[in-house]
Amino acid sequence: MARPTIPDLALASGVSVSTVNRVLGGSGKVRKATMQRVLEAAEEIGFYGVGSIQSRISATRPRDRFIVFLQQSGRAFYETIGSELKRAAQEVEGRDVSLSVRFMEDLSPDKVAETLIAQGMGADAVAVVAADHPLIADAIDRLAAEGVPVTGLVTPLNARCNVGFVGLDAWKVGRTAGWAFDHICRDPGKIGILVGSHRFRNHDLNESGFRSYFREYGRAFTLLDPLSTFESSRIARELTEELLAEHPDLVGLYVSGGGITGAVAALRAADMSGKIVVVGYDLFEATKAALLDQTITFLISHPFRRMAHDTIQGLIRSKEAGVGAPAQRVILDFEIYTRENI
Repeated sequence: MARPTIPDLALASGVSVSTVNRVLGGSGKVRKATMQRVLEAAEEIGFYGVGSIQSRISATRPRDRFIVFLQQSGRAFYETIGSELKRAAQEVEGRDVSLSVRFMEDLSPDKVAETLIAQGMGADAVAVVAADHPLIADAIDRLAAEGVPVTGLVTPLNARCNVGFVGLDAWKVGRTAGWAFDHICRDPGKIGILVGSHRFRNHDLNESGFRSYFREYGRAFTLLDPLSTFESSRIARELTEELLAEHPDLVGLYVSGGGITGAVAALRAADMSGKIVVVGYDLFEATKAALLDQTITFLISHPFRRMAHDTIQGLIRSKEAGVGAPAQRVILDFEIYTRENI
């Protein structure tokens, strides 16, 4: 059979010969839908210029350069987020998304601010997990002044410019944790509270929502003063050991911030699995194992895949809207896990 010609391709795709020539030559404007129709027809009839048409379509795709700054590498929570973000970027259709996931090892506010400015300039949009601090807010404003919109991931961020957000409703999360203790504990008593840092607004709102639940319902629980883990498993373990030693009548432990693996290690070492109610955050291998052996009773988790998808889509929208547009804010539905549904 004769090799399909340009007129054959025009006939098969329902367009004019001149349109096919423009698609092949890259001269003149052709709608994306038309180019896609010509490509599909070329593939169907075995036209020799399929590669040229694919290159033409690829050249017309929007190109995005996004950077996401996460906290320290090696932490399961952030490694999971990073992996899902990379998957979500690859799944975007009709755009060439270049995503760089960068882990910040030094979390001091001045270093985070320096990293944002040094590495964020030139990106089309940036997402970051960071504490709410004046130095970081200033860095966000400096990025915005250069046309780089910023989105707070996991925890909300404040600045003079519009800052997006993708994460959970932390107040609702805290109240849900309160509900869990209220309905699972056999008898009211003391509940220990571990937070990562009150500089993280989601941690602060988690605790506020938690206390709000008990104020409203007036149960006879005693909520102990919150203890900061500073996102460290080692510190969380030490604090949990101190709580168990100082309060042998403890009925529950609320881990509302980072360091949950350290708290789990302390509970196991003290043979407390299944003996007190423990509510914590996020499902990954270590917390799944703790649910199975009853060290953790109730787990509230980010929907990692949905969060990654919505983050990438939010970055695309913020890029297209520009820094002066209203902030892109996405509140995710959280997931709940017990031993029985993992």
